[in-house]
Amino acid sequence: MASCSTSSVVMPSFISNTTTTRIPSCHKFTRQFRTFPSSRRNNTCSTVVSAQKNAMQYRKLGDSDLHISEITIGTMTFGEQNTEKEAHEILSYAFDQGVNIIDTAEAYPVPMRKETQGTTDLYISSWLKSQPHDKVILATKVCGYSERSNYIRENAKVLRVDAANIRESVEKSLERLNTDYIDLLQIHWPDRYVPLFGEFFYETSKWRPSVPFVEQLRAFQELIDEGKVRYIGVSNETSYGVMEFVHAAKVEGLPKIVSIQNNYSLLVRCHFEVDLVEVCHPNNCNIGLLSYSPLAGGSLSGKYLDNNSEAARKGRFNLFPGYMERYNKSLAKEATKKYEEVAKKHGLSLVELALGFARDRPFMTSSIIGATKVDQLKEDIDAFLTTERPLPPQVMDDIEDIFKRYRDPASR
Repeated sequence: MASCSTSSVVMPSFISNTTTTRIPSCHKFTRQFRTFPSSRRNNTCSTVVSAQKNAMQYRKLGDSDLHISEITIGTMTFGEQNTEKEAHEILSYAFDQGVNIIDTAEAYPVPMRKETQGTTDLYISSWLKSQPHDKVILATKVCGYSERSNYIRENAKVLRVDAANIRESVEKSLERLNTDYIDLLQIHWPDRYVPLFGEFFYETSKWRPSVPFVEQLRAFQELIDEGKVRYIGVSNETSYGVMEFVHAAKVEGLPKIVSIQNNYSLLVRCHFEVDLVEVCHPNNCNIGLLSYSPLAGGSLSGKYLDNNSEAARKGRFNLFPGYMERYNKSLAKEATKKYEEVAKKHGLSLVELALGFARDRPFMTSSIIGATKVDQLKEDIDAFLTTERPLPPQVMDDIEDIFKRYRDPASR
């Protein structure tokens, strides 16, 4: 009988992001791959396949040389809902499970406020002191246009995505993180007007002049040339914005964006699926999706279905009134209940259903998972690694049936 191959497992999709069960690559372009001695290669196929299915998978991020884990650890609660000690415990557990990328932002923690701004980076920095730096991929974000958050800059009435703002942001991020370079620098939200955070429709009356795409890319080019930034990406972006950035880079010979960090979950699908999937396709622009809020801010854990439960009372929706209220003041709760019924029908938890769905999307590079407790993070990571991969067709059929009735129920 032929022995079972131990080569990489490739997702059966159109995506060219090679999905592997290899050890994550480090910053310096060296690759440390897991190999098996000949005696182990002769084990049965079922043993190897089982191990592969339960292993963390890694995917190439767009056109970059970054091979990132299918889970990105989110940090926006560090310094608000999490102490420094708790932040370190969360980061250590995530990396012990094979996560190799951290997502932060100059504006964190959330909710954004002057008194805590930058604390998240400081907690990450103190954790990094005990880590091999070349095994950690750091992704951060520069704020987009804002009239309310000018406290983030030294002397600015309005935040913009221009050369001066970008440079100040990067210099301060490097200082807080105590690092020489950022692996992935993303524009947190655009400089121009776009519908954001649950807004569904583009209001033409809100159009405003914005920093030209070429000017933004030239500012990033300077920082890349100085070795302070490796790759760039966008967040909360539209098809128009992605195409303009890609076109400007091609025409002017400037850095190309490699990633897009947008909201995506069972409750928020249309904005990305309608046309960004086509734009980001590897045969088109090859932009890797880093999805945020795959659990819809915690809604898809099911804890807010009973607002009187202890978990709901301690949840961020109740800690910060008005925060992500689109998941509470909409049909989102009703849809969440339906998805919970599907999960129970197939012997899954709601978390397993929601994260398994996000994990298996053919256009997904990595899902950003945040947690305020290690137990929560363990449940989330286990959902990725132990839930049947991919979810069975019967499960997907039931998900699509609900989606047809509740298309983006959290949209405003």
